[in-house]
Parts: sequence; C-alpha cells; structure tokens
Amino acid sequence: MIGTTFVLAIRSIRRHMLRSFLTTLGIIIGVAAVVTMVTLGNATTAAVQEQISALGTNVLQIRPGQGFGRGGGGPRPPEFDAQDIEALQRQVTGVRAVAPQAQASAIAIYDGANWTTTINGTTNAYFEVQPWQLTAGRTFSPEEEAAGKSVCIIGSTVQQNLFRGGNAVGERIRLGQISCDVIGTLATKGQAGFGGDQDDTVIMPIKTVQRRFTGSQDIRLILVGVDQAYDTQVVQESISDLLRDRRNIEPGEDDNFNIFDTRQISDTLTGTTNLLTSIVATVAGISLIVGGIGIMNIMLVSVTERTREIGIRLAIGAVAREVLLQFLVEAIVLSCLGGLIGLLVAQLAVAALVPVMDVKWIFVPEINVAAFAISAIIGVVFGYFPARRAAALNPIDALRHE
Repeated sequence: MIGTTFVLAIRSIRRHMLRSFLTTLGIIIGVAAVVTMVTLGNATTAAVQEQISALGTNVLQIRPGQGFGRGGGGPRPPEFDAQDIEALQRQVTGVRAVAPQAQASAIAIYDGANWTTTINGTTNAYFEVQPWQLTAGRTFSPEEEAAGKSVCIIGSTVQQNLFRGGNAVGERIRLGQISCDVIGTLATKGQAGFGGDQDDTVIMPIKTVQRRFTGSQDIRLILVGVDQAYDTQVVQESISDLLRDRRNIEPGEDDNFNIFDTRQISDTLTGTTNLLTSIVATVAGISLIVGGIGIMNIMLVSVTERTREIGIRLAIGAVAREVLLQFLVEAIVLSCLGGLIGLLVAQLAVAALVPVMDVKWIFVPEINVAAFAISAIIGVVFGYFPARRAAALNPIDALRHE
C-alpha cells in the first residue's frame, strides 16, 4: 500500500512539474542557506584557530600599558628591561622559556632588490616559545647573542622578494645602513590571526637591534612559553604578581602592563564566529518554515482540485486512512525533494565560496543529515492538515463537487 501511494504521489508531482518546483523552492532555499552558512562558519572557525595556533600554544604575550596602545592620553608606561626577563625565568614556576622582543622597520637590500620589512630582535628562546622550523641554516650562537653580532634569519616573504626564492644562507644583505649575514631561513607560516604576514620578518639578536636600530635597551614585548603541565591562568597570575612588585604598583592601583593568553584569544574569536554562524543559520532557517507554509498552501489547493477524485476513491471502498496517507506522502516527497536539491545547491555554493574566502572546505555530515531530516519533518507537519482535510471529505459531497 505504501509503495502504491508513493507511486501515486510521484505521478501527481510529475503532472504539475512547475507548480511542484515552485512549491519546494522555499525548502530548497532554506536547506541550501542553512547548510552553506554552517559549513562556511565551521571553515572560518577552523581558519581562525589555525591562525591563532601559529602564534604559539600556551603562550602569554606581555606588553606595557593596559592595551595594545598607550590609551587615555596619560603618561607613557615604563618599558620592560633585561632584569624583568631574568626575573620571569628564575622566579615564576611553570615558565618554559621567555623571549624578549624589540622591533624596528627598515629597508632590506640585496643585489639591487629591496623590500621594506620588520626587524624583530629577540633570542633563541623565541624559537622555543613558538616553534618555527628553519628550512636552511641555523639559529644564533651564544657568542652572537652576547656580542650582538650582525647576523639574521629571514622569513620566506623576505627571501622571495630579495632572493627570488633562491638560497640566502651565507649571503650578506643590508638593513638600512647595517650589513647583515644571513645565517638561516624560516619555514612559511602565513597570515597571523590579526591579518599580518608573519613571514615578512628579519630576526636578529636583540642586542643588535637595540644598539643599531632602536637605540634603547627597552623591551616592548615579552613572549612567555608556559609548560604544558601547568595551568596558564595560574602562571599568568604569578607573572602579574611579580611584575606588579617589580614595577612598584601599590594595592588597588591598575596594572601598567597587560598579559594576553593566545588560547583565550582563540576561544573568544571562535566563540564569536560560532555565535554569528548560529544567528545567520537561524535567520536562514526561517525560510524552511516559509517553505513549509508554501507546501501546506499548495496541498490545500490540490485537495480542492481533486475533490471528485477523492470522492470516487472513497465511494469504491478506499478508507479515510488511505486518502490521508496519499496526500501526506505527496507532501513528504515534495519536501524531501526540496531538501535533496537544497543540499546539492549548498555544496555548489560552498565549492564556489571557499576559494574566495581562502578557507578549507570542512564537510560536516551531521548538518547535512539534520537539514534533510528537518525538511522531511516539515513535510509531515505542514502536510498533515491538508491530508486530514482530504480524508474527512464526505464521499457524496465530493462526487457532487464541480
């Protein structure tokens, strides 16, 4: 009986192809929109997490001031110094490595090619705090760090623009007015979580940068690598207590430094992305309801058009349950066809948008199955009333219908 009912439903849909397509259009749009938004949202979330992880896992960033800038127009907060670095290494439990940073900007020149880049002065601890593989060469020797030698390790962007991707190790480049021997090249990292090109950098010993570029012993940024066995929140509190003591901050006074946990940044950005995805998917899902109303409306019209047919079926022995099942199956078939077409449209839309957004396509079976299941449920919910109305017709009145 169910098989016969299904065949009758398909025949009815085929008799009115255009009307059937327009009926399912709301379901198609709803399913396609929901699946597309959720898939792209997951891809964006994964991209954000990947970019944040490039900054290092279990890494704390310490800067002077209460934010990324001075803020408030008040006095400039004091910078950090070498003694602060030593104190963090010796006195805070759970610290794996501490990497000071001093930055400057300069034009890198080699054999007629030039490129404006960021010079990052630090120590070998930098490569321990946020592991960054070298494609060639080596890191700094203790003697080079202690003496502040003019040696450097260049990122892939600098290598590409100065050496056209060729071998750079052993060559000498000029940074502003300073000559520098290239001792290593870094693997490609790509964009950072805040849009900067991490590969557009030249890394030098911090003493070299302080003496030759900044002219100051001050340190603007400290990267602290936290041991995996320790809670970063506990370590962060210990660092805060130590720095408050060293910077003579009285109880009740605000900190004149700030500590950022890269994992907290990742969680915040991921949560924001997921929230926006949920909101957009919910708004898109409203069209599923609209599609269901469309199915109910068309099925009511179909009941009116086929009143004599229903009367004949009831007169020759069909029971109300069979009539109800026939119209209910038609509604479910319409909504399921709309769901399948919507899934196909969603995959095509994602395939077209992923390259534009520069994210990876992450196929999520659960959302596809859920969207299709919801389309089927909508067919049941919104198809039941018209089917019930058809089954309740009086055979005599139905046969008299014009």
